[in-house]
Formats: sequence, structure tokens, C-alpha cells
Amino acid sequence: MAEENQEESNLSATDSNGPAAEGGSIVTGATSAGSNGANAGSKRAHRSQKVGSVISDKMQKTVVVRVDRLVRHTKYRRYVRRTSRFMAHDDLGATVGDKVRIVETRPMSAKKRWRVIEIVQKAAK
Repeated sequence: MAEENQEESNLSATDSNGPAAEGGSIVTGATSAGSNGANAGSKRAHRSQKVGSVISDKMQKTVVVRVDRLVRHTKYRRYVRRTSRFMAHDDLGATVGDKVRIVETRPMSAKKRWRVIEIVQKAAK
């Protein structure tokens, strides 16, 4: 009986220490501290996307996109339309009235943190 307990303790000791106790190294899913972020194994965080309409294109390579959403009022339990305006970098040439899809990106200027990735629907002319 004492021999069984001793064997179990030896097995659990080697399991908890594992190969690292023998001088080997364990590599997990995390990257090492000195690695570059451009490795093939690194994943980018989910980037938020929104669909809205262009309300201004008077700047060079920048458009202002209006995104509407419905929010339920806490007291009256009715849906209220809320509007947000985003400045987005535009290489595609969107014009006023176009419906576009924008995606989060790095800060490009003081107010510009979105990029136009697709013109969903062109404005009727």
C-alpha cells in the first residue's frame, strides 16, 4: 500500500513538472516575447464594420458617413433612431448618396479612424 502511494506521488510529480524539469522547453500557443508581430501565426483582432450613407465628399480621399441605428428607449419602450457620423478614408471614389461599408482601422488623422472597403450601392443620378 505504501509502495502504491509512493508510485502515485512520483507519477504526479513528473506530470506536474513535465519535460521542463528535465531541461526541455514547452512551447504553447502564445508567441515568445521577442517575436515579431508579422508572423503567420499571429491573428488580428476583429475589426468592426458598419454600413451607412455618404453625406459629404468635399475633402480629398475622405468622406463623412452617416450610420443610423435603432435604439429602444428605456422608459417609453419605443425605438428611436440614433445617428452617428464617421470620417472615413476613401480610395474608391464614393460620392454623396452612396451606400458604403466602412471598417475600423488605425488612426489616419485626428478624426479619421475608418476606411471605406466597399461601395454597396451607388447613388441614383
